[in-house]
Amino acid sequence: MAEFRLHIVTPERVVFDGPVTSIIAPAALGYLGVLAHHAPLLTTLGEGKFTVRRSDQIEEYLISGGFLEVRDNIASLLTDSFRVLTTS
Repeated sequence: MAEFRLHIVTPERVVFDGPVTSIIAPAALGYLGVLAHHAPLLTTLGEGKFTVRRSDQIEEYLISGGFLEVRDNIASLLTDSFRVLTTS
């Protein structure tokens, strides 16, 4: 499966910067999925579960809202808080 780069940033630090195959984010009006070569997108995020799929593992995090930008095969998540829920 094709990959794209994901940057996750909080006010304190860069939480993640690396290749992923998909993400699912809690957008303001519902969850949205992003795969490689997604159309450009800028959206606000609500509080909820943020899911990251990397080659053979799925990681789930709790975010408190923020912004998601997708452009040129790079997704950038800016959030105030970010907590690990599960990793597999």
